[in-house]
This record gives sequence, structure tokens and C-alpha cells, in this order.
Amino acid sequence: MRLIQLKDGADVRVGIVEEDGRHVRVLGGVDGTWALARAAIGAGRSLAEAAGALPVQARLEYATLLAERRVLPPLHHPDPAHCMVSGTGLTHLGSAAARDAMHQKLQQQAEEGSLTDSMRMFQWGVEGGMPAPGEVGAQPEWFYKGDGSIVAAPDAELDSPEFALDGGEEPELVGLYVIDDAGVPHRLGFAIGNEFSDHVTERQNYLYLAHSKLRACAIGPELRVGELPRDLRGTSRLLRDGAVVWEKPFLTGEANMCHSLENLEYHHFKYAAHRRPGDVHLHFFGTATLSFADGVRTQPGDVFEIDLPELGAPLRNTLRSVPAGFRPGGVRPL
Repeated sequence: MRLIQLKDGADVRVGIVEEDGRHVRVLGGVDGTWALARAAIGAGRSLAEAAGALPVQARLEYATLLAERRVLPPLHHPDPAHCMVSGTGLTHLGSAAARDAMHQKLQQQAEEGSLTDSMRMFQWGVEGGMPAPGEVGAQPEWFYKGDGSIVAAPDAELDSPEFALDGGEEPELVGLYVIDDAGVPHRLGFAIGNEFSDHVTERQNYLYLAHSKLRACAIGPELRVGELPRDLRGTSRLLRDGAVVWEKPFLTGEANMCHSLENLEYHHFKYAAHRRPGDVHLHFFGTATLSFADGVRTQPGDVFEIDLPELGAPLRNTLRSVPAGFRPGGVRPL
């Protein structure tokens, strides 16, 4: 089952995307995916069962909803401060050829004693990121992006602050979670994400990673409920003035990662502060494909398009530069 959230006047509705991908069945009786998930948890039902039991209010054209910008991110909290957006890096291997090359490079650097901190952390993932179910594996790189206020809807603008040195796409798989009243995380499913980072800032020094990640992001348009195929293949594109200026396939899913999803989830939710009842978590699982790595520099007006067919319709957003809204000396003594 694939779900979306959509605007219906002042209300937020949940829709089921039909198998043909052309129509959406709008559900009544629930105010958004967060409320649906909470109701499903309370009733001891799966998300799909809870959605399937609701009445259908309308059947609408999916393309029209997207064109009218009525489609929202597939999960949000009514209070954005109760939504944590985070991610893990150094998690993906890429193709089999790239995997072999990485192994050879790791071995060579280890023998020479020249492993960087990043490559050392990647090696830990290669060696211990896929533990047996129920066991603890290697810790991944982890970062915080922001709260729910930074999440852009499908087809909306992705805002880059004027102090940014770069604004580049990162095509990723995103896990969507709600914490129940007992503090137990529940995974609703997965969505396409554009993690969107400042790669120039990050490249200055890896200790600037935290700064580079405090940016907007986009998620959606669909929430795929249930388990994922292990091997997921998509395409990331950059369009300028309607023409494709960069395009590249990308791989994700556990078959293309050095960490299992269970291991990444454990190392995120092991912290008690990440299990606050009622909260929403949107967690990015990493990527190995960036236009920045191929020497492409984005500019305002560029359109990012991330297509991962197993997760439904592509995610599209337009890059926009915005004022920072804060200046040196802006803090007032009280």
C-alpha cells in the first residue's frame, strides 16, 4: 500500500494511491497520517489495516493533486517541534564493481596506515554494519538536520540560506516513524527523500558536517507501507531551464548498503530522548550518488528530480535562495 497526505481546504487528508498510479482514494474519518498511525497503534492493527477500514470520501486524479501542489510530505506532526529529522552517512556501497574497488582501497590504506577518519568509519560499517538480527553492530555516522519545519512538500521550493556555499541534492531512502505512548518506535514505512546539503562547507573540513546538514530537505510524495525490496534502483536528475544537465542512476536498499536497516534504527532509537511518546522521526539512510561529486554546481531555479519507482511517483523540488533572516549582533541582551 502507498499513502499520501493532501490538503483539503484547511484540513489534511490521507489518500491511498491506486495500483495504476493515476488515482487517489481520499479517506474520511482521520486527520492525517500521524493520527492514522496513532489510531492503528491503539487498536493493535497495522497501518494498512487501519487505512483499509476507513471510508472513501472521493477518488481524485493524482497528477492534478501534484500539479495543484496539494500533496504534502507523507508524515508530519501537528507541532513541528515534535518531529526530528536526522540521518546516517557512510552507509552505501554502490555497485558490485565499486564495492570491490572500495575493499581494495581500504586494504591498501590500512596497510599503509593512511586511513582517514571517514574511511575508517566506513570500514567499521563494512566489517560490522550487518549483524545478525537482534545483535548490535557498528555505529554509523549520525547527524541532525532539524525539526519538522525544514521539510518541504513535493513540488515545493527547497530553500537554501544566503550564507550557504552550496545547495546540492542527496537522493535517499527515508524511514518514517511514530513513537507510541509507551516510548516504542513504530516504523510506518519508507519514502523518497532529498536530504539536500551544503557540500562545499562539508568539504572544507569533515568537522563541518554538522553545519552542512542544517538545511531544508524534501520527503515524498508517497509513503510505502511495509517491507522493502533489498535491491532498490532509481535515477537522480538535475534540470535547468527544462533541460537535464545531470542524470545518474543510484542504488539503495540493504543489498547496496554496508549497514542493515535494523542496525541503523537501533543506533538512532537507543537514545531515550529519541523515544519521546507521540513524536515523529524522519530518518535518512544515506546515499552514494551526488551531482556535486561529478563537478556540477547548482543554481537557484534548478529542479531536483529523484525517481525511485518502487516508492511511487518521483520527488521534485526547485532550488531557491532565501535571506538568512539573522545577522551578526542579532542576539539581544536581556
